[in-house]
Parts: sequence; structure tokens; C-alpha cells
Amino acid sequence: MSRRAFHRAPEGERRQDLIEATLDCIAEFGLKGATLRQIAIRAGVTAGLVRHYFDSKDQMVAEAYRAVIASLTEKAEAVQGDPETRLRDFIVINLTEPVANSRSLSLWAAFISQVRVDATLAVIHREGYLSFRNALEALVADFLVAKGQTPTAEECRRHAIAINGLMDGLWLEGCLAGDLFRESELVTIAMTSVEAMLGLPLATTAEKH
Repeated sequence: MSRRAFHRAPEGERRQDLIEATLDCIAEFGLKGATLRQIAIRAGVTAGLVRHYFDSKDQMVAEAYRAVIASLTEKAEAVQGDPETRLRDFIVINLTEPVANSRSLSLWAAFISQVRVDATLAVIHREGYLSFRNALEALVADFLVAKGQTPTAEECRRHAIAINGLMDGLWLEGCLAGDLFRESELVTIAMTSVEAMLGLPLATTAEKH
């Protein structure tokens, strides 16, 4: 297990470093195997400093899961360009590195196994899912309006649920057995499937020019 180099940092940055170290340990050892001592070693700090920022391991785990969920929504909200480009990029981001890799799969497996039995993680999961889906709904609505349609809120909601489910399945396949697929194959499948759902093409940047 590698140790991060110690450096003096502002409170917010130090806390974020500890969250990242927590995620590293969970990805490597699982929730039960990731001890406070291991997290401190990975962060390059003392166990006492860890306790200065977090009351317990449970709090660290909750904050780490919140960070994972928040990062997905942030990626969705950060896409730029016209509505078509933003929707395409959103799909690509969620099916390629670093969102789709072995570390992400390990974290997902560790956290999702506890969502049904840990009330705090369940709340974080629900809030994160709704934020992510709302961001996707907005992307779909903007895309359909740009194509001259007037979708209802319910239509956008149903499309977002379907697209999210599609991406979840393809993401899991890519993380579990990425070597079985040709380069960009899962992204292409996602694009054609979303086109079928929406009844509209998603042109590539090259096709637009």
C-alpha cells in the first residue's frame, strides 16, 4: 500500500485528502478491511489527525460515498457545448475512464452492498441518484427542445430513467469484462440505443461539420 507524501495544507484540502485516502483503501480492501490506521498511512498522516477531522470511521465512509456520488453529478453538469454535444459527452464520460474502471467497480461493489442496511448511506444514495437523474433530465429536455420538440416533464423523466438504466448496465459490463469488447463498442451501443429511445440521431462532432 503506497503512502501519500505529507504536506501542510488548508483544512478543506486536508479533509479532501483524507476522503481520497479512504476511497483508495475501500477500493483495495473493502469497507471492513479499510481501517483508520490504513487510511492514515495512505494519507501520510497520524491516526490522531484523522480523528481531528472525522469523529468515526462511519463518518469517513459516509463522506467518501457522498464524494463519489457528487462527482458523477458534477461531471454531468460540467459538459459544455450545444445540447446535442452535451448529451453525447455525458454518455461518453459515464462509459469511459475514469468513471468506468476497476477502481470505480470496487467502490461501487463496496458501497452498494451496504446501502440496504445502512440508513445514512441509503439517504446519500437516494439524494445522489435523484441529483444525477435530474441533471440527465435537463440534458434530455434541452436536446429535444433543440430538435424542435416540446417534451413534457414526465417524458423527460422517463427518458432519463431509461438512459440511466442503459448506462448502468453497459458500465457494469465494461468494468467487469472490458477486454471482451472492441474499442468504443459500448459507447457506440449506448449512442444507438439512446437514439432509438429518443427517435432522433446523435451526430458526432465530425458529422456536424
